Amino acid sequence: MISMPLVTIVYFLANVAYLAVLTRSEILSSSAVAVSFGNRMLGVMTWTMPFFVACSTFGSLNGGIFASSRLFFVGARQGHLPQILALINIKNYTPVPSLVFLGIMTVFMLITSDMQALINYISFTEALFILMSIAALLWLRIKEPNRHRPIKVWIGFPILFFIICLFLVVLPIVQRPIELGVAIGIISIGIPVYYFAIYREEKSKWFMKFMDKAFYVSQMLCISLPEEKQD
Repeated sequence: MISMPLVTIVYFLANVAYLAVLTRSEILSSSAVAVSFGNRMLGVMTWTMPFFVACSTFGSLNGGIFASSRLFFVGARQGHLPQILALINIKNYTPVPSLVFLGIMTVFMLITSDMQALINYISFTEALFILMSIAALLWLRIKEPNRHRPIKVWIGFPILFFIICLFLVVLPIVQRPIELGVAIGIISIGIPVYYFAIYREEKSKWFMKFMDKAFYVSQMLCISLPEEKQD
């Protein structure tokens, strides 16, 4: 009850400070508004601004790692991803293979030297998948209105959120069609991979042998086992 309003107030006051100190042209031309603010106001202590900006990412980074690894884990448990990702460490009960996979994907994305392009790819992709998730939520609310839901909010909230996500997806495509077309192409590669590696029942023998071997190696390296199902 306290943390969310407090964080909201802090961020609101920070933006008020930026607008009070920096001109409109300075804000638009700055690659890092907080750093420009620090250069103007903090003098010899300017170095503290990028330090605290970096510290502000720790919470979201922790939440992102926690949520993303569990997302892969649950997807694998439901049969939508390779079963390797459904393994749990027997000591700490954490999805270590999912964490390793997340780390590998993160390193792979850092190959590019264009940080702005990477931010555009990630933000667009995240908005696209959130848009599809909200669309699925609205579809279920219409088709199955009486279905039991642990949490049920007024339908106006997801509709408003859907409109915002739609704006975040459509506007970048209009502004940068080629750049985001590449992102859509990369996402589309997953469709045939999913079909042949997961969805298709009759898989090739060499592929199944490879997956069994990889499953065994992952168990040994990560000291992990499949989750025990409770009756």
